[in-house]
Parts: sequence; C-alpha cells; structure tokens
Amino acid sequence: MKQYFCIPLFLFAAVCARAQHSVEKLWQTDTVINLPESVLPDTKAGVLYVSIMGNSATDIDSIGGIGKLDMNGQVVDLNWVKGLNSPKGMAIHAGKMFVADVTDLAVIDIAKAKVIQRIPVPGSAFLNDVTADAKGVVYVSDSRTRKIHRFINGTVETYMENIDGLNGLKAVGDLLYIAGGGKSLLKADVNKGMIKVAGLPQGGDGIEPIGNGDFLFSSWGGYLYYVYADGRSDLLLDTHLEKINIADIGYDPVKRVVYIPTFFKKTVMAYQLK
Repeated sequence: MKQYFCIPLFLFAAVCARAQHSVEKLWQTDTVINLPESVLPDTKAGVLYVSIMGNSATDIDSIGGIGKLDMNGQVVDLNWVKGLNSPKGMAIHAGKMFVADVTDLAVIDIAKAKVIQRIPVPGSAFLNDVTADAKGVVYVSDSRTRKIHRFINGTVETYMENIDGLNGLKAVGDLLYIAGGGKSLLKADVNKGMIKVAGLPQGGDGIEPIGNGDFLFSSWGGYLYYVYADGRSDLLLDTHLEKINIADIGYDPVKRVVYIPTFFKKTVMAYQLK
C-alpha cells in the first residue's frame, strides 16, 4: 500500500510545482491613455510612468509624451512631458529618463519634467525598448533593423546586430536579457556571447526579472508568461480573444504587481502576481 501511495503523491507534487504562479486583477484605468506602449514604475516616488504614443507607433508628429499615474492607477498628469513623437520603452538612471522615440533617444530631466537632449541613433528605424545598467550604460533596441544600440560615454554605437524578432531589453548586473531570436528569451554576457534561456509560444515585448532568476515575459498579442530560470514557462494571462494587447510591462518586485499597457484599448491594468 505504501509503495503505491507514493507514486501519485510524487505526481501531485510535480503538478503543484508547475502551477504555483497565477495573477489576479487589481485595477484598470479609464480609457483615457492614447496608445500606451510601456509602463515604468518608480516605487520610491510612488509613480507609474506611461509612454503615450498618440495616434501612431511611427509618426513623427510631436503629439506623444510621457504620463504619470499613481500606484493605484489614478491619473496624476497625462501631459507630464509633451512634444515626443511615438515614445515606447523607458529607463531611469541618475535622475534622468531615457526614452526610445522612433529614431532618437530622448533624455528627460525627471525633476524638471523636461526633455533636455535628443540623441539621434544613426541608421535607426523603429527604436523600441530601453534599459540602463548600474553604470549608466543605456541600451536601445531597433525592431526593424534588428540591432541593439548602446549609449556610452556620450556616444551612440551599434552593440549587437542580426537579432530576429528583437524587442524587449533588460540589463541585470553584467548580463543583457533580450526578447528576440524569433520567440525566445535570450541572454548576452559582457563579451556579447548569447545563449537561449527559453523558447516561448509567442514573440516577446516586455521582459521583467522576478529577482530569483525567473522572468515575466509579455507578448503584444495578449499573452503574459512566467519564465523559469531553467527555461520552462507557464501562461499567466491570455487576453487575445478580448483583443487586449499586453505591451511593454512594468513590475514592482516588492509588491509583486505587474503593470500592463493595453495599447489600442487605451488603458493600463495592474495584476497581482501570486
């Protein structure tokens, strides 16, 4: 009897280990955000920054900008910074925000709420996501040219090339995590040696570290995945039948809250990770 009991117990434990993560919806804003592409939490300031593209993901029209919400989804200022074109990914370092804005890297002085510099990225076509490492080196992806550019010591240079399906970036220590390679989460070291961490059913948009080697991985079509350090993945959220996009997510690692910009639905949603 004892021998036969252990087998289903083992299988039950294995199933539980695979099903331990889920998300629960906390809130959703009104439909007042015109094409939100990315959410960047600043937990110390109690602010969610949202990149607002305006009428298009590509237009050079100066009607895009960065908005501010509080941590509960209430609008603080949807015109916090104006005059951008179609801004997407954002990163913060040393009081400055770096924003991918079609073919420029826009630099915002956060205290002044003002664009203080526009850095053209030579040969770029569709700058998409931005990340900054602890040293202040800024990386920006170009989804159309399949290149990652790097802003270092006041100069823009091409850092990596020929990455299919390139979108999300996240610097973690000396490593650069990349949504690319088709439908994969990739990892590049300081020598640009790149390995595949995980293969996913859908191409990636935003990637956010959980803090234990695991990641959240969003797909623009309406999917949110939990990716384990060993390459396994679980589907946490599927909104594609509702035609709700899941673009470049933000994440609060302390409260374990995922912030989702819904693109065409003109809202931001928040989910508790469990």
